[in-house]
Amino acid sequence: MIKLLKVARPQFLIVGLTLFVLGALWAVLLGTVFYPLRLLLGYLVILPAQLSVHFSNDYFDMPSDRPGGSTLISGGGGVLLGHPELREPAKWIAVTLIFLSIGMSIIFIWIYSYPFWMIAFVILGNLIGWYYSTPPFRLSHRGLGELCYAFIAGFLVPSMGYLVMTGTLDLNGVFFLIPLTLYGLISILNVEIPDMEDDRLNNKRTWVARMGRNFGFISVGWLLLTATSYFFIFPIFYKKQIPVDFRVLGLLSLLPLGTGITGMVMRPIDRKRATRIATWIVIMLAAFSIFVDSYLFYLAIK
Repeated sequence: MIKLLKVARPQFLIVGLTLFVLGALWAVLLGTVFYPLRLLLGYLVILPAQLSVHFSNDYFDMPSDRPGGSTLISGGGGVLLGHPELREPAKWIAVTLIFLSIGMSIIFIWIYSYPFWMIAFVILGNLIGWYYSTPPFRLSHRGLGELCYAFIAGFLVPSMGYLVMTGTLDLNGVFFLIPLTLYGLISILNVEIPDMEDDRLNNKRTWVARMGRNFGFISVGWLLLTATSYFFIFPIFYKKQIPVDFRVLGLLSLLPLGTGITGMVMRPIDRKRATRIATWIVIMLAAFSIFVDSYLFYLAIK
């Protein structure tokens, strides 16, 4: 059980939770009533889906795991490589979690009389997560993993938080998802930076594996700068009155931007130094999401 818990990578769950809550808080600030129980049941749709990706990814990417060489943000745990008897349980746990996610969405729709298309939304997310590393598509091996991850982490998860609060998706919610989608793309690029050599060895055609760490750090720096700029420019074009000071969000975004600019300037080639910077960027992204949630929650209770 301890080994399987390591495969689950619980440290990544906090990011999914903060993004989900962020979408819900954004809905509340737009005028929706806050329903704690609805938020909890909605998260029980997201949680098993996220865990399923962790198990299926470790199962199908086992050949590229580095025994004892994983990092805080990448590399797999090497658990299944060292304990092959856990491979089949890990695969069936992943499948079970997908059905649990879909089942929870049906229960949620039944309880709150939400539109039936929400199930299709949940199935789409689970299918993308499953085929991220699963044959025959193996999206992460075909140069499509980055876009899929950005869509799931930056768009789908926070939009689910918005959806469970409002019962619908609209342009008011989508506007706030633009920088989050950029942050999703930034996250996956940083995850790929430490694994560049192993991905190349296993013919995993990630963007960083194909174009190098130099490309990864430069892309991350510019994407972070774009996301920060969005927070300052957004209020000019969005006329709806919202009790949010976007300058605060812009200032909070300086946390990941600072580390991202450091990476773009230094652009280390060797794995050890590159991993250190990539890890700090991911940590600052997580800190940013927690601080933004705290700020939005403060505004909501006011």
